[in-house]
Amino acid sequence: MASVFAVTACATVPSPTDAAAMAAYEEANDPLEPFNRAIFEFNLVADRYVIKPIAEAYGELPAGLRKSVRNFLDNLRAPLIAANSVLQGEPGRAADSLTRFVTNTIFGGLGLFDVVPEIPRHDEDFGQTLAVWGLGEGPYLMLPILGPSNLRDLAGRGVDWFADPASRVANNAGVEWATYARTGASGVDERHHLLKPLDDLEKNSLDYYAALRNFYRQKRGHDIRNGAPAPKKDAPKFDLDD
Repeated sequence: MASVFAVTACATVPSPTDAAAMAAYEEANDPLEPFNRAIFEFNLVADRYVIKPIAEAYGELPAGLRKSVRNFLDNLRAPLIAANSVLQGEPGRAADSLTRFVTNTIFGGLGLFDVVPEIPRHDEDFGQTLAVWGLGEGPYLMLPILGPSNLRDLAGRGVDWFADPASRVANNAGVEWATYARTGASGVDERHHLLKPLDDLEKNSLDYYAALRNFYRQKRGHDIRNGAPAPKKDAPKFDLDD
């Protein structure tokens, strides 16, 4: 796929004699920029007329209901998060996720309620695992509907999709629709939580595409480092708390 993109949509590489332009090109890590920008424009239209209005309507639901939805979705991901924590050499974080999953599943209405808020909540995926193992991020990618990614995270997303225990149980039980419903609910919930950060980013940036690319790459670095301070060469900081 990357080879096809490279043939059809490579960005113009600066002259090697222009050190500043070459450094900026390498820092952006976006050799497929023309293609990515075309997908970005498509995503903006889809977001403006479909995804964002749904997320805003979701935000009108009672806060307690939205909290239960997020708790339930997080609980379904907990076994996969634990597995990735083990693969990253973090047994303590894996134990946190498994403890939360078992306790909230049994005593929290299948995860609708968080009865152990004192146990840290983690978020790991196979893209982060590949990064911990030393695999480079590969070229930046803008995916249709799914948004910012890179070649490493795209591969990790595929592994997580096929390895996710909740999806396997649903598929084996013949209720594949539950997996798609869960994916849609997760997307709407995540978009709701990003309403203000993305609105602010778009309003305050001269180039929303480039600003979103920097935001994504910084956030992924933050996730991979489990919140540890970023190296000085990282992209400019944005507020990740939202």
